[in-house]
Amino acid sequence: MVVAIFLQENNNSNNLNMKTYIISVIVLIMSFSISAQEKPVKIVFDVSSKDTAVHESTLRHISYASDAYKESTFEIVIYGGAINMLLKEKSVAANKIADLTKKENVSFVVCQGTMNRYKTKKSELIEGVVIVPDAIYELALKQSEGWSYIKENN
Repeated sequence: MVVAIFLQENNNSNNLNMKTYIISVIVLIMSFSISAQEKPVKIVFDVSSKDTAVHESTLRHISYASDAYKESTFEIVIYGGAINMLLKEKSVAANKIADLTKKENVSFVVCQGTMNRYKTKKSELIEGVVIVPDAIYELALKQSEGWSYIKENN
């Protein structure tokens, strides 16, 4: 009987040790997972669609990401038919873009070639928008610097 009590107590101790070990491993794995999600990233968004639904979803993505990952950097490159997204008088979300351009981790850039093609003046752009000579070059440059690439589309 003494042996049975000893074995039962020893077995309970082993179970407790095993449970403690398993919980420790789970906590360790979760802490690595959480820290991996907080690693700063750089993402460039490619927006060329004239579809305002694409513009709105892009802004939603940028807004959530820039709030959630304040150490990360986000650039939205606008060209082609998407130029209206950045025009004060035509944008469906001019106020939202103006607010986002004030964040240190968000920038909106527009292609000078697109501005020329659409006969757009700098004064027509939402304040805070940066002009780059060529959108395709800008996208390639960012990718060569290690930025992740996202094509915003329907």
